[in-house]
Amino acid sequence: MADKIKVHDPRGYPPSVTGKTLAPRLQSLDGKVVYLVDCLFDNSEIFMDQLQQWFAENMPAVEARMIKPRASWVDDPEMRSRVEADGDAAILGVGL
Repeated sequence: MADKIKVHDPRGYPPSVTGKTLAPRLQSLDGKVVYLVDCLFDNSEIFMDQLQQWFAENMPAVEARMIKPRASWVDDPEMRSRVEADGDAAILGVGL
């Protein structure tokens, strides 16, 4: 057989990954600002509305603020900066 076939490894080459530690856990959410980030997935806005209502009814000392990025699947540095500057925690809603 004179012809040769070139075969590629379908597993690819994994990128090098540098681990990061998690943010320190808050002792309490009382008096804190929690951003509810609607990541623009299907139904995530409905879930985030319900979550905001839950906080209002069950943890009134927590200020739950809704926020959305400008677009899905793209970094939104302005939104990230706002959450970092004004918030104590964030919950990301990724849909159902």
